[in-house]
Amino acid sequence: MVKVATWNVNSIKARLGHVLAWLETAKPDILCLQEIKCQAADFPTLEITAAGYHVEILGQRAYNGVAIVSREKPRDVLCGLPGDGGDEQARYLEATVAGLRIAAIYLPNGNPVGTDKYEYKLAWMARLETQARALLETERPCVLAGDFNVAPTDDDVYDPVAWQGDALCRPETRAQFRRLLHMGYVDAFRIFHAEPHRYSFWDYQAGRWLRDEGLRIDHLLLSPQAADRVVIADIDREPRGRDKASDHTPVWCELAA
Repeated sequence: MVKVATWNVNSIKARLGHVLAWLETAKPDILCLQEIKCQAADFPTLEITAAGYHVEILGQRAYNGVAIVSREKPRDVLCGLPGDGGDEQARYLEATVAGLRIAAIYLPNGNPVGTDKYEYKLAWMARLETQARALLETERPCVLAGDFNVAPTDDDVYDPVAWQGDALCRPETRAQFRRLLHMGYVDAFRIFHAEPHRYSFWDYQAGRWLRDEGLRIDHLLLSPQAADRVVIADIDREPRGRDKASDHTPVWCELAA
């Protein structure tokens, strides 16, 4: 089995203890991290290495940043989403690990709608669609893993009416996300869980975690070759309940070798 997970840690420095604990208990083979919020030189590589993992990092000072943590050393690393050489935001990292082509994704939030931030989100998603299609054409097992900042349907939002105008739930956002599914990617979680209102993110404000008022915005999208091998997928709520937790929690799946 190959266990693949994604987790927006909302600062690797603030959440290092939680990450190391989860690596020890959950034992993923590949963990994609988002919002590490540091440059590569400041990433706690020694601690991750001591836990038995390799790491590839695309960092940015104080903002964004993605990493791939894996038992096997990543190969053929691609830093940055192709299509815009002027984009300096650290949001996309791709590599080959354990026979899988893995993309660690931190898709833009896009709020407020009606500003250049939302236009950037939609343009970024269009570039992702192009790259995702190119990956499909390789006919290799691929996993797009990350914080997509997209709640795909109303079933993925605790209050769809309140969130309908938000960049994470706008019809244009959801339509872009569906294009990934229509081209052949499969939402790993939904293969095994049809039930509504399972979440991967709970805001720090207004007691959202305690009332289970969340959003499902962290996803593992599998190419057909990877989907054929998936045997289980789920959301691990436990880390979100810890003291000083990230506002996201890990999403994971296992693929047959």
